[in-house]
Amino acid sequence: MAKHFLTLLDLTPAELNDVINRAIELKRMRNEGEIYEPMKNKVMGMIFEKSSTRTRISFEAGMAQFGGHAIFLSPRDTQLGRGEPIEDSARVISRMCDIIMIRTFEHEKIKKFAEYSNVPVINALTDDYHPCQLLADIQTYVEHRGSIQGKTVTWVGDGNNMCHSYINAARQFDFNLNIAVPEGYDPIESIVEAAGDRVKIFRNPADAVKDSDLVVTDVWASMGQEEEQKKREADFEGFMVDSELMSLAKDDALFMHCLPAHRGEEVSAEVIDGPQSVVFDEAENRLHAQKALIECLMGTMK
Repeated sequence: MAKHFLTLLDLTPAELNDVINRAIELKRMRNEGEIYEPMKNKVMGMIFEKSSTRTRISFEAGMAQFGGHAIFLSPRDTQLGRGEPIEDSARVISRMCDIIMIRTFEHEKIKKFAEYSNVPVINALTDDYHPCQLLADIQTYVEHRGSIQGKTVTWVGDGNNMCHSYINAARQFDFNLNIAVPEGYDPIESIVEAAGDRVKIFRNPADAVKDSDLVVTDVWASMGQEEEQKKREADFEGFMVDSELMSLAKDDALFMHCLPAHRGEEVSAEVIDGPQSVVFDEAENRLHAQKALIECLMGTMK
């Protein structure tokens, strides 16, 4: 039975912490020029229905560094559930690849694909979740500040797929999550409820950010929502993470953003380019965290 990673809840807290620690070790090995190729002759199928810079480069580079190979399949190369039933695509692709990464729209689509795949399937982003980014975010926090357990994290912005994955992370890594979100943009209620008292919703970002250890945001209009941009700019007025808002967090608080960022919208240039920002460490750590995840799912983690 293949082990999949569709949300953070698919691994135990212990497994997730092992992935984070292993990611830090793999980063050290790569930076020291150590050759380590546990995926020699292994092939990753990368199915992209949504485009991405960081996701493609991190998975493709990771497999190359592991001595394996990655096949990039663009929206033109595969049409899940359109030209062929998802069940058939999953059965065929999983007979030819050793592990599969999918970046798509509906979360139900990746769930169905995983159900019929006989090799591990990784969620590289759906409309509901972005768990690989959370592995990178947690790794970054651990590298800079140590364990995130018991800390206070504040999410400022849309109740989107990143927000949902932060809610799951609060459960799995045992931290408190404040969510500052305008009315009408709340995260999915069932996801919030499942996290119990670890998650609190705020309408005022200042109240949410107060005494936080980590402040995180994302674009206000995600991919596919561009036509809502003007309305969202109005609805999210007052939700920009600027130096005034960051000053309410703890003195040693970090700032993260999964990128790409719109300076002057969800975050000011002085914050994202300032000393509290770790966004480029965070972006790099997609590579290392995903390599550790691949090892975990393939059963080769040391």
